[in-house]
Amino acid sequence: MTISLGARTAETVAVFFQNAQSPAIRRTLPMKAKTPEDALADFQDTQKPGARSYGRTIYADGQYVGDVWCYGMDPVGDPQAMVSYCIFAPELWGQGAATTALGLFLEEIRARFGLERIGAFTFAANTASVRVLEKNGFQLAEAFVEDGVESAYYLRQ
Repeated sequence: MTISLGARTAETVAVFFQNAQSPAIRRTLPMKAKTPEDALADFQDTQKPGARSYGRTIYADGQYVGDVWCYGMDPVGDPQAMVSYCIFAPELWGQGAATTALGLFLEEIRARFGLERIGAFTFAANTASVRVLEKNGFQLAEAFVEDGVESAYYLRQ
């Protein structure tokens, strides 16, 4: 399987939002956007000069299968950004697509923005996400309970 990253567009944002509504994804990926219009507005904000977020689409063998993005970008902050990712194609879960895509994305944001200290949140029970983060050099920095859910904060330095 060949994993590559592509540009996000208004069209891919709409496709992502629709696919990310599946119950399996909603259980593991908190989303700020509650409507397709919210998602589009968030995307449009990333296109403005000085935007503090940046994202890419994920392709597996040429098929659009998910997104990876960073937010809260601050070159002097610690961390310098937070990262999230989602493969919405369930047939690819557990196949390494997210691990590879995140690795490509981390290389890109390092080269493009100079970002090296990256944070990520995940639900502690989301073992697949934990594996993706750890395979990309993230280490558990803090475990905590938020809204009754065991969660974890990971750092990559």
